[in-house]
Amino acid sequence: GVRDVLFLYEENRCSMTYMYEYPEYLKIKLPKKTARRYPAYELYLYGEGNYAEENKNLLLTGIPVLFLPGNAGSYKQVRSLGSIALRKAEDVDFKYHFNFFSVNFNEELVALYGGSLQRQTKFVHECIKVILKLYRGREFAPSSVAIVGHSMGGLVARALLTLKNFKPELINLLITQATPHIAPVMPLDKYLTDFYTAVNNHWILKAQDLRNLTTLSVAGGFRDYQVRSGLAFLPRLSQHDSALSVVSSAVPRAWASTDHLSIVWCKELILATIRAFFDLIDENTRQITEDPKKRMSVLNHHFVRHSAKMFEENPEAYTELTGAFMWITVKASKWTYSVYNGSDGKYFAFPLASHRKSYSHVYCENSMLDTSSWIYGCMNTNSSMCLEAADLSWRAELLPTIKVVMLELQGYPSLSHIVIQVPPAAGNKYTLGCEFFREDSRTVQLPVTHLFSFGLSSSKILLNSTGLLYNVQLQNFNQIYQAFKIYIDSHCQSLKERKPSVYRLHIPWSHEDSIIVAKVPSLAEISAKLHIAQPHNDSSLPELNIYSSPDCQYEVSNTVLLYSYYPFILAFQIVRFHAGAFPVYIVSNILLTYGGQLRTLRSTGRCSDFNLELVRTAKPYKVEPLISIVVFLQGFNWFREIWESLSLPEVDAAVLSSQDAWFPLVSLILFLFGTGIAYWSGVFFSTSLRLFSSLWLSLIRPTVLQKDKLITPRRLCGMISLALVSWTTCGAFAVLIIYLQYLFKPLHVFVTSVFHFQDSGHSNETSQNSSTHTVKAQSSMDSIPDATQSPSNSTIAEAVNSLKIHVTILNLFTWIVLLSLPSLIYWLKNLRYNVRLDPDPCRSTAIILICILEILMNSSTSEVKSSKLLKMAAKVPLPLSVAMLVFGRMHLYRVPYFVTFSLLLHVLCCIV
Repeated sequence: GVRDVLFLYEENRCSMTYMYEYPEYLKIKLPKKTARRYPAYELYLYGEGNYAEENKNLLLTGIPVLFLPGNAGSYKQVRSLGSIALRKAEDVDFKYHFNFFSVNFNEELVALYGGSLQRQTKFVHECIKVILKLYRGREFAPSSVAIVGHSMGGLVARALLTLKNFKPELINLLITQATPHIAPVMPLDKYLTDFYTAVNNHWILKAQDLRNLTTLSVAGGFRDYQVRSGLAFLPRLSQHDSALSVVSSAVPRAWASTDHLSIVWCKELILATIRAFFDLIDENTRQITEDPKKRMSVLNHHFVRHSAKMFEENPEAYTELTGAFMWITVKASKWTYSVYNGSDGKYFAFPLASHRKSYSHVYCENSMLDTSSWIYGCMNTNSSMCLEAADLSWRAELLPTIKVVMLELQGYPSLSHIVIQVPPAAGNKYTLGCEFFREDSRTVQLPVTHLFSFGLSSSKILLNSTGLLYNVQLQNFNQIYQAFKIYIDSHCQSLKERKPSVYRLHIPWSHEDSIIVAKVPSLAEISAKLHIAQPHNDSSLPELNIYSSPDCQYEVSNTVLLYSYYPFILAFQIVRFHAGAFPVYIVSNILLTYGGQLRTLRSTGRCSDFNLELVRTAKPYKVEPLISIVVFLQGFNWFREIWESLSLPEVDAAVLSSQDAWFPLVSLILFLFGTGIAYWSGVFFSTSLRLFSSLWLSLIRPTVLQKDKLITPRRLCGMISLALVSWTTCGAFAVLIIYLQYLFKPLHVFVTSVFHFQDSGHSNETSQNSSTHTVKAQSSMDSIPDATQSPSNSTIAEAVNSLKIHVTILNLFTWIVLLSLPSLIYWLKNLRYNVRLDPDPCRSTAIILICILEILMNSSTSEVKSSKLLKMAAKVPLPLSVAMLVFGRMHLYRVPYFVTFSLLLHVLCCIV
């Protein structure tokens, strides 16, 4: 699954953007109050060469565009947009041009720490006011700013509208690149999830107020494994007439998937963006048009369906066909024509009256990819030529090697002829073709291989191509857990040179098409995977459009990925859609093991080994049925009302189901993944412990095993000191310190136990060779009987029990440290601006953990065994594991809460 996500995707088909002059970034002076409030942030103006020199006095006359970088992003990423926009402005002699500004967010990790998102949003608001002030008093001064946001920068741009004093008219166009709009990729703190909730709720509730803002979201496709494209689609309930979501693989003239960083420099995608910017300019105001309908028309033209013509807001409805061209009438139902150098201009007229009864559609294609009109609908005719014609070129669609038009004859009852214009060839060789057909004769249904077939069934169809187009409908292909390879094997009767075939996987409910160009004959392979599932109110079928070559045979088959083996398919999609939930399932397994160890300690007086207890205790049937029951009951209104009355948070699995991101057996397989990772982490800890103890024994003679008090004045001082560190600096920093301190504890116990067991073993004539005693110590200690007569052996056995429970606690605590690392990294990076992290998602939890671990660090199983609370402490991890899986999958920051509560009971067992 990991291999599929990280490596099994299409090659990078993006071209690099290059600057023709040295890029320069002019720092814009901010008001003193703003600079003092946001010392880590800056605003820059991009320029090159003479253009940069001219703008140093900030006498700007262009159209302002603000670029917002994303997680750990640089303000210099604006250079691709700025450079290409400058070259485009030179092409039109600077009649129009754009001024690209960029914000420096100090490369903050806002995808992992949400505490600075609100601060970034407020700073961007201040930047917009500063930018517009630069144009004050100028002719054609702008009243709004267009924004391009990469990754989390797009979310910050959307969050502007949630500010109380923000005027929505300050932005009229927002383009986001690989922005996770639906939910955070890794919900590591409450500030991040709350920020998402506030932004999405505002956009849903205030949808009518946002109609004047046009929003385009571009996702990267399968190459982007950091932000899956399903997260980059704007929320479904937001306005439909002024928002558009597309995947880069479906963008005309790009047709390429991009990774998370290349989306900001992919030349094909940047060109589409800049062309759209220039088409959005209103000639009267010399700024981006205020007409929302025109903005959507331009974006649809460049990002959804390109007609292979330059954008026109109101194209001419009718035109006269002039020129001394020869008129040729074509009565055949299928026609192809090749144009060679020196050919004269011609009009080919196809009378429709003779075809309307026999055929339902007409399809035409042209391999000349210029922007001139080429196909017309004749309104009235005389005997020799068409007098008035409708330009049908606007109905065309651009594909990588051809432009195509398909018309339903019934929809054009007034047309008498279809006319194809072939201008005189000037060194160009190209082909044209038209055919009339019945839709049902060119539509074939291909049942998708069932996921539970285990490779025992397959689907295959054979197309004996006599036409130019076939549509293969993929039945029952509508869920995100389905993943297939579609193979198209083409065979031709002769070996003459042919135009390449184009295969398009068309998903009708979202703009996520993928296109492949293949030579004929060849074997082409298409990965069929969905970014978002089919909406419940949509009954359309995905299609494989085959733009074929005549006299060739096409065999289409589909097979489930990796030899039709169902678990591997789930592995692919689980890693892609649910990798962020792995920590929850791993910790849940460790917590179940921890509870099992406490139960064994209570019943036998000995603590079992971590890996043995994991295999025995961490069973999915202990947690999965309870979760399934809760999710099922969430479908009833009465249960939801009771749930809400208890002020319980939403069930994460139910939320994922509503987003169509939950599928059969996913929780079970995630749990099994968690079990496997927890097992090998236990092996890693055990191995590391032995290696370090071996090194220690070779350097230092251990001290005598002795029992300490749980709390001493020295430890109390240490506890208070770390609590002060947490309160005054960063909670995650204090957690890391106590973790490193705790890490020393099991190592010390292990080394001391090994040393004294060796001495005891020598006295009983059971000692092993000194070169191997460290490696075999653990198994030797496991064999120590409970009823040991020797006091030293009894002490060692107690130490071994304590060691095993400490290793499990350390395993749990390791994941808490890992989940808190992003806020620590953020704090270290911003230490020069502020010593105290504010807000701090770990502060309160850190103080509690410091107190708990300072006590547990010096505890042993002897206190726990005699505690009255041990029975409860042993039972609590199971319900906590269930609760963790119910409430923690989309809220990773809740995981430490459950672990902390369990460890708190352990502390009480040591005291009571």
